[in-house]
Amino acid sequence: MGNTHSNGSGKLAGSSSSPSKSKGASEQIQVNGSGIATGSVGVIRGMTRTASGADIQDRSQTQFQPVDKLGRILAKKCEELHGIHGVTGDVFARYVFPKYPDLGLKLFRYLRFMSHAKTEHLGLVAFRQQCEKFLALLDDSVILENYVRMFGDLNESELIKPENLKNLLRTCYNLAMAHYSDGPQSCRLLNRTLDSVVQSCFFSKESLSPGYICRWLENNVPRLVPPIHKYCVHALSTSHRTIMDNSMVSNSETVVSISAINAGEASYGLELQTPILEKTNPFGKDLVGGVGIGGAGVGGSSVQREPGKPLTAEERERLKNQQPLLPLSEAWLLAGSLPPLYSKPQSVPAPINPNSANLTSHIFLAKLLSLVPSHWTSLYDSRLDGSGTNRFLHHVLGYRGPNLILFRCEDDLLFCVANPNEWRETHLYIGDEGSCCLQLLPKFQMLEKKPKSLYLNTHIRGYPKGLRAGSDPRKPILTIDEHFERLEYRALQHKILSIEVWGCGNQQQRDVQLDIKKWQVKEAERQRTVKMTAADWMDHPDRYLLELGGRQNYNNSST
Repeated sequence: MGNTHSNGSGKLAGSSSSPSKSKGASEQIQVNGSGIATGSVGVIRGMTRTASGADIQDRSQTQFQPVDKLGRILAKKCEELHGIHGVTGDVFARYVFPKYPDLGLKLFRYLRFMSHAKTEHLGLVAFRQQCEKFLALLDDSVILENYVRMFGDLNESELIKPENLKNLLRTCYNLAMAHYSDGPQSCRLLNRTLDSVVQSCFFSKESLSPGYICRWLENNVPRLVPPIHKYCVHALSTSHRTIMDNSMVSNSETVVSISAINAGEASYGLELQTPILEKTNPFGKDLVGGVGIGGAGVGGSSVQREPGKPLTAEERERLKNQQPLLPLSEAWLLAGSLPPLYSKPQSVPAPINPNSANLTSHIFLAKLLSLVPSHWTSLYDSRLDGSGTNRFLHHVLGYRGPNLILFRCEDDLLFCVANPNEWRETHLYIGDEGSCCLQLLPKFQMLEKKPKSLYLNTHIRGYPKGLRAGSDPRKPILTIDEHFERLEYRALQHKILSIEVWGCGNQQQRDVQLDIKKWQVKEAERQRTVKMTAADWMDHPDRYLLELGGRQNYNNSST
């Protein structure tokens, strides 16, 4: 019987002298710490993996040199720290995902689960095999299911619990917000946003299958999870260049330490452009203990309170009404559920040091994670600009870019109407493919996403007046009355508490709207005074109207 040795790619080299001699032969396989089979080996029926998770039947040559380099570096780190010739979870999370160790641990746990390893670490061959399979995933549905299962309990039932999905969404949010231009951002209403998604998906059930959750995410928030996979692929493909290894420095290979990466992010100016929502002036509102409670104070005077004094019921209600309809977490959620035209990211700013060694890595990272918008402009807020149909039309009409209308109603209801085009008054239904209608609170759900589903009419007689959303004119999903005071949803009337409109286009579209408004103001001022001669007045229609009204004596001189 011939000897079989393992080569560098994990293939078993050599073979037995003849198939007949190998049948029924009692043989042994010795496995070292890296998952490489050595010694005299025959064919043992049913044995396909080593204890450390390496597939001994895998005959494919490696195509991912970065993964091979990363595995060798991590194996050396593990041998120095733990005396194990393999890859452990703590070393993997520490060096590959230094900013997101929880994500690194979950990814390593999933790779180990898929390799069926019996040891706590992964052998070098097993680590390389699983990373190659993970990087080879191309189908979006398969990628999404992998991450849903990754954040699950990884047991035999493979059922997903509500807290598992919430942890996945929280990781996606933290990853998207970590590269904010002003530093990592948090949102005090994040739990409310995540709970609305989880409650809508599970619908009071204790657990669901990964397939059902994947279908729900694809139908409601299709663009929320893919950035986390892009980040993981980027980390696995480039981390071998960002880990300081003394043995590689002597070989003159390009190595950048993690501290250099952290220092570079502050100097290059290449952080991801996460949502930047236009904010109003906080000093123009009444303050209660340093917290704005609304601009509807009597006489516009600020209320002075003693430090530590509890809020009254009236003050709590005013604070509740003053909460933003579109906090940062809701903007992130809308960007992941709406079509891409609503969340086109801004261009990456030019780097300060163009000769940096890791410049390409930063540019790629900035492009692949730009999911959420960075240019949403507040067009109208009923709490600041006044309520009513005329105020809404004055601030909204003329904006020729995609926009969002948020309706906050009684019983903590929050709805969103997304229009990819300019609003205009007509008796016809308008809207392109990106027209959407959503409920954000208390449960998140995509109500409808169809073209020709938006309607606005306030003055054309013989047609329904108000604003409507829904492709069926006989049974619209949302109906807002002509005074913008009440909203009807599922045959129930709800009082509208506040309305916000956000423009999702570029700055040029906002400037065009402002130019139109300036022209309208100048035109109104010009028409206030009309110079007219006596001859023009004799044939002017206003003269006949005054005479018909019984006013025979009037000043017919030019004014």
